[in-house]
Amino acid sequence: MTLAELASYDGRDGRPAYIAVNGTIYDVTSSPRWEKGFHPPDHQAGQDLTEELGKAPHVRAVVERFPVVGTLQEEAPSPGAGGRGTLVVGIIIAAVVLGIAIFLAL
Repeated sequence: MTLAELASYDGRDGRPAYIAVNGTIYDVTSSPRWEKGFHPPDHQAGQDLTEELGKAPHVRAVVERFPVVGTLQEEAPSPGAGGRGTLVVGIIIAAVVLGIAIFLAL
């Protein structure tokens, strides 16, 4: 599951409440401490809470008691962000630079 997909499991309007910690996604829906996807003082379900857990007054073992429902995956690169398009642009730029270098050498 990606972060974008995880965001839809925010515990609001009857949706399940999932949180990610260290790459593992936990279902906290049944916890009274996560009512409507909110855990006081300011944690919202549907997010990666790895960093926040490091500051929490309880240990990671508390979170690990909840059912595991998946693993957090990296977001897929968006079209145009890297990949073949970037390679083509790089080749064109290299060809232009080479052409200018040849022209100036004459």
